[in-house]
This record gives sequence, structure tokens and C-alpha cells, in this order.
Amino acid sequence: MNSTKLTTRSKKSPTAFARTLTIGGILLASATAHAQVAETVEYMVTFDAAWSEETHPQDHPSNAHFSGLIGGTHNDDILFWALGDLATPGIKLMAETGMKTLLQGEVETQIALGDAGEVISGPGINPSPGTASTTFTATTDHYYATVVSMIAPSPDWFVGVSGISLMEDGTWVNEISFDLYPIDAGTDSGTMYTSANQPTVPPEFIYEITGYPFLDDDGMTVNPLGTLTFTRVSYCPEDVDQNGVIDVLDLLAVLAAWGPC
Repeated sequence: MNSTKLTTRSKKSPTAFARTLTIGGILLASATAHAQVAETVEYMVTFDAAWSEETHPQDHPSNAHFSGLIGGTHNDDILFWALGDLATPGIKLMAETGMKTLLQGEVETQIALGDAGEVISGPGINPSPGTASTTFTATTDHYYATVVSMIAPSPDWFVGVSGISLMEDGTWVNEISFDLYPIDAGTDSGTMYTSANQPTVPPEFIYEITGYPFLDDDGMTVNPLGTLTFTRVSYCPEDVDQNGVIDVLDLLAVLAAWGPC
């Protein structure tokens, strides 16, 4: 009798085991259903300029520098510039003079319309090489970013990114980096860093510069002028579901993913 009782008590009831799995499944499903990414996230954008006589030896200017960073966060319904499009007045002014005012106004107009979230504005780099950075806030409504800076001196050349996404598969990107190549705004026909003003009439489409004066010594390669890196600020890796709080939902998310990688 005692032996039978011990054997019976050491066995796990199939029904109880099934109930345990069911309850766990309900909890995991509930956690998945209720887990949400943080609606607002802070990022730092860092411009690491590499532009120098060593990287771009053709007629390299003695006062090489970059204007202040300018752009904004927005949704995917708009772009402030794109290759193959005509430059807006804000892009034109930024590329020709480094001034931010008109482009900032264009971002603010879209903020008022609900298609942009925040102006991104930061320092320039003088001289180049150098580094500049600034912070901004992205939201689940406006998680695309556009940032530009004038190549100076130049007729209408600039570097930047347009409409890059800070979310991937529904979660915030922790860090993402882009090589920056010279862009022509299509508004001035000068071909040298210090060319006199030569307005392009009618304006041309924005295009990437693949030749003089950005070629390397081999006469073929255009090296990046730098990189633009977006880094999530105060990211906590333990916050698995990225809702801004370390809680039971994070534990359940780990359990749900349990198994071979």
C-alpha cells in the first residue's frame, strides 16, 4: 500500500499538466496582446565628419566645414527631399548658404498639419573632420527622420539622410548608421567649392555627385564624407517589450521565446 501510494503521488496528473500549459499559454498570449512599444523614444543623432584633404584630395578647400544639422521627424506620407526630386526652398537655402530658417519652417508647417513631429536642429562642424550631435524625440506616429547639413564652401552641395525609419518590425531600432555621400541640390551650376553663384535655371533634380571634386587619388572612388548615426538614448535591454518598464510582461516575453535559437 505504501509503495503504491508513493508511486501514485509521484506521478503528475495529465489533466493538471494540460491545465498548467493552458494557463501559461493564456498568460503568454495575454502578454503578447498587451505588450506595446514605448510611444515616445529619445534618440541622439551624431554626425562624424571624415571630409579632409586625405579623404578627398581634389582641390580640397582650406576652410572645409559643415553647416548646422537641420531636419525633423515625420510620418511616411511626406519627404522633405529625395534624389530625383526638385529641391524645396528650404533645401535650396540650406545647400547654398547653410541657413536653417526656411527648412525649419517647412518642418514646422508639417508639424501643424500633423505629418511631422519635431524639428531636429544641431550644431555644425568647423573645421572638418569633426563631430556634432543633438538629441530629439521620435514617436510611434512620427518615427521617420530627415537630417541634412551643407558641405561648405560649395555652390549647393550637402549631405544627409531622408525619411529613414527608426522602427523595424514594430520595435525601436537601438542604433543605425549611414555613410554620407555628396549631394547636389540642383539649384546652382557651380562646379568648384568656391565657384561664384550661378543659379541653375530651370532647377535640376537633386542628384548624388559621383565625380569631381570628390574623387580619391585613383580618379574613380568617391569616399564617404562621414557617417550619420542614430542611437537610442537610455535604452534598457532588460525591457524586452520596449514599453518603458521592466515588468512581468518582459519575463513572459522571454518565456514565450524559450527554445533553440
